[in-house]
Amino acid sequence: MEHTDTLKALGLFDVRVPRYTSYPTAAVFSPQTGDAFQRAALEGLDPADPVSVYIHIPFCERLCWFCACHTQGTQTLGPVESYIATLEAELALLRTSLPAGVRMGRLHWGGGTPTILPPPLIHRLASAIRSVFPPADDFEFSVEIDPTMVDRAKIDALSAEGLTRASIGIQDFDPQVQRAIGRLQPFDVTRACVDDLRGAGITSLNTDLVYGLPHQSLARIEDTIDKVLTFAPDRVALFGYAHVPWVSKRQKLIDEAALPGDPDRYTLATRAAERFIDAGLTPIGIDHFARPGDDLATALDTGRLRRNFQGYTADTCQTLIGIGASSISRFPGGYVQNAAATAAYKQRIAAGAFPGSRGYAMTQEDQLRARAIEHLMCSFALDLDWLRPRFGPRAETLLPHLQDMAARFAPYARLDATRIEIAPEGRALTRIIASVLDQHVPDGVRYSRAS
Repeated sequence: MEHTDTLKALGLFDVRVPRYTSYPTAAVFSPQTGDAFQRAALEGLDPADPVSVYIHIPFCERLCWFCACHTQGTQTLGPVESYIATLEAELALLRTSLPAGVRMGRLHWGGGTPTILPPPLIHRLASAIRSVFPPADDFEFSVEIDPTMVDRAKIDALSAEGLTRASIGIQDFDPQVQRAIGRLQPFDVTRACVDDLRGAGITSLNTDLVYGLPHQSLARIEDTIDKVLTFAPDRVALFGYAHVPWVSKRQKLIDEAALPGDPDRYTLATRAAERFIDAGLTPIGIDHFARPGDDLATALDTGRLRRNFQGYTADTCQTLIGIGASSISRFPGGYVQNAAATAAYKQRIAAGAFPGSRGYAMTQEDQLRARAIEHLMCSFALDLDWLRPRFGPRAETLLPHLQDMAARFAPYARLDATRIEIAPEGRALTRIIASVLDQHVPDGVRYSRAS
């Protein structure tokens, strides 16, 4: 912890910056880029390049207080069944604009709670997706799983549809922490879920944890880590809790006085990372860990690691097609987000209109900076020589920014000619350092703290 004072002086506990799962961030999306852009981008896809597909299931039986995702509660399957019908209609609409031969390299179901779907709806949705996006040869299918909302029948249905990776939400196993965030999830229930997944032949398991939660302490997070390691996870995502009650109203239910202070929060993150590294996992970027041999670790070793809306990924598809309310698509030329409210999304689809309601068309300068920020976030280094083959002389225009990084963030940001590197001791500052390259910082937008 000898570096804590220096990191604090450089803004770690005060500066609010994006997580940079995209650039530009969604905060700069505009209604001027919407359904027309969406249609044109789909029509312009190269069938030779597989695409990633993201399906958003916004429904939950319980609304966890810490969550800032676009979700809504339901105690019955009626709204879910109606929503699946709308997803089918959106898929049919997409088919009218997709070039023949487009295939799907990756498929991810997120939420919300995708495992709220019973087996018949799992099969129905998977069939509708495949009818529009046939799987490519190296197809991978991942699903976010709530252990309290899944059973062996649902797992078997997902397995039958080709599930290759399960992402289990855990956050923290301590009962007091769970009560404070509105998410009761006993260890034995999660253990049973893991056993069912392994029994169904799912060989890749990802676990999601969160640090900085109310009442969290070193002893509690270490106990959670002890339990998680018994699952032998292939990947671990360790996210910092973003307390943004001005964005997510349900977070007002969380007692702010119970949240760890900034130094304690940093200690939680640091100790958790040490535990996973000691257990043999490879650190990936700022908040992921992977078993050696996992394709995320391989992507890091081979320079293929990428970052998108789900975090760090080995997915090399250039296009991500988001389907469902609030989903964001990433095209080579920019982004477009479907209408966020489920009702508004359904209205657009019912009218036969594309659901894109806002987005951003990227300039060449945006594309340069997006690639530079992503590379910095993935490898903690950026060499202008690496950018030059794709962007030519334009890459040199970033040199003043690299010089600024080295001056502002010494001793952690070190510049050698045209290459900047972030020292291991300063990698907690990566989001702040990356923000030096950000040309789009809208007035009035409040991001989460960098810590």
